[in-house]
Amino acid sequence: MPTGALPAGDLLALAAALVDVPSESYAEGPLADLIEADLRQAGHLSVDRVGDNIVARTHLGSGRRIVLAGHTDTVPANNNAQARVDGDVLWGLGAADMKGGIAVMLELARTVEAPAADVTYVFYAREEVDAADNGLLEVAAARPDLLEADVALLGEPTAAAVEAGCQGTMRLSVTLAGERAHTARGWMGRNAIHRLAAVLGAVTAYDARRPVVEGCEYREGLEAVSVSGGVAGNVVPDRATLILNHRFAPDRTPQQAEEHVRSLLEGVLSEGDTVELTDMAPPAAPGLDHPLLTGLIRRSGVPVRAKLGWTDAAFFAARGVPASNFGPGDPLLAHTAGERVHRDELISVHAALEDLLVNGA
Repeated sequence: MPTGALPAGDLLALAAALVDVPSESYAEGPLADLIEADLRQAGHLSVDRVGDNIVARTHLGSGRRIVLAGHTDTVPANNNAQARVDGDVLWGLGAADMKGGIAVMLELARTVEAPAADVTYVFYAREEVDAADNGLLEVAAARPDLLEADVALLGEPTAAAVEAGCQGTMRLSVTLAGERAHTARGWMGRNAIHRLAAVLGAVTAYDARRPVVEGCEYREGLEAVSVSGGVAGNVVPDRATLILNHRFAPDRTPQQAEEHVRSLLEGVLSEGDTVELTDMAPPAAPGLDHPLLTGLIRRSGVPVRAKLGWTDAAFFAARGVPASNFGPGDPLLAHTAGERVHRDELISVHAALEDLLVNGA
């Protein structure tokens, strides 16, 4: 497809064209080139490029600014690299996560020339990989002014519902101590792997909180996701490590969430054991009381629920910008071979966002 030749007017065709441009994480350059060339044709927008991140903005002096943001990268293909349109359904890598959302953003950027509130469209790279490589951080480091806003909506797949804020996530490494011995005389040692049973029992018995925040019910979780240990086939192991993943609601700070997990483990740990926080991403409060989000929800009548996973809504919330998620595509299909998006969801998300941009709060 030649540069600047993205379809216009037909959201499903536009999403299919985007799917057909490979953009696996760290290789988003060609898609960024295409988006940049397309948006530079819109005279009502200023367009900035930071690496493979494209930021397009209106400058009407409205006093309020909305960010619509979406990531351009995908996970590796799973026999679904090329777009396939079957009636009103687009199948293909990234169709739901999130080139359908990118298509909606592009069409709005092209056509809504005089929004009620100024708009910043952020097309960013490397969301599907380590947080440290996220394109939003690259933009924030080079041009933080490009990300200033009053409210933000992420085009993550939500099946055309508003999924408010997001839960936080953290990983903790739990290492249990033991004492080596020959397995023929196992009673002479202390088996660290056997000691995992008590820790796993505490995790299995975990009673997940389901707090309601701003009318949205979140559901926390604690899962064992990795285990390692062992020395040799005839040695009682003196060390075993369990990795835990904790998902926590936005009514808790990361410190409170970490303390909560540590308190659950207190009764099964002993001297020499360690618990280390190895990774953490903070939650985002729903922020549904912001007038712009309230207007979107009231006029469009879209369902509202909690975002149980983690998204870059947290990036904006950490900077004082209320953020939620609203996009086409079933999130349960993300990263699967059967990833797809329906024309109706593209149209309904586009209509709701267009109404928000045209009418504001």
